[in-house]
Amino acid sequence: MEDTTPSLDVTTPTPDAHGEVGMDRTELETLIRELILEREAETRDPNTLTLIAWGGDLDRIWPTTILATTAAAGGMDVTVFFTFWGLFSLVREDKRITGTNWMTKGMAAMNRPSAPHAGLSKMNLSGMGPMMMRKLAEKNGIAPPEELLATAAELGVKLWPCQMTMDLMGLKSSDLIDGLSEPVGAATAIERMKHSAISLFI
Repeated sequence: MEDTTPSLDVTTPTPDAHGEVGMDRTELETLIRELILEREAETRDPNTLTLIAWGGDLDRIWPTTILATTAAAGGMDVTVFFTFWGLFSLVREDKRITGTNWMTKGMAAMNRPSAPHAGLSKMNLSGMGPMMMRKLAEKNGIAPPEELLATAAELGVKLWPCQMTMDLMGLKSSDLIDGLSEPVGAATAIERMKHSAISLFI
């Protein structure tokens, strides 16, 4: 019996559910090559570093501020975008409760803002972990993150609070430490990352 099953031609466009013809394989490969070439042609400043600080734990804030100050001291153009729990590290130490309603105030009550009160993501031990970590850092001459944040500002590091997170968590500019840039949105952070030689998500 003769096989009447039609052969599949990968180069033949196949209509979708609406009867429209999409790209065939050759066109798709061409598009991908063009996108790769466009990406490779993008200008990236080799002297720029962008850090996305999303975690408010001590073991996230510390490496973020160490990297930022080290790079800035070496002459790099550095920006840190603080979003979600990372933004809590920028709250002033004397602001015990932040927020505009019972939910945002409740989050601050359960997760005390500000870098000096940050806990560890592991082995927090009801506050014993951060205390021991700070003691070890002091013995090894490592500055605490709240001091490194001030140093970063002095070195010209751009410290960007996330505007959306501020709105979400009911934070005001007066709740935050000095030396920060004006709040920006995610689009601004992404645009900065597009032109940075190094972008890290911590």
